[in-house]
Amino acid sequence: MPLKLEPNFGQPDDFYEALTGLHEGLTPEHSQLVNAKLILLLANHIGDLSVLREAMERARKDGGL
Repeated sequence: MPLKLEPNFGQPDDFYEALTGLHEGLTPEHSQLVNAKLILLLANHIGDLSVLREAMERARKDGGL
């Protein structure tokens, strides 16, 4: 399964609002912990190491876009 780079979900503004709201009132350290937990949960959901590696390479190289 290749990494999907085209928008793949509806209501991106609602997602962005939920994501930013997730961090409201958190310390920077707690916010980083929440991000790490979210990444691990989503990686587990994806479950394909080749896709995850491609995403990590793209994120590190060019911001993922």
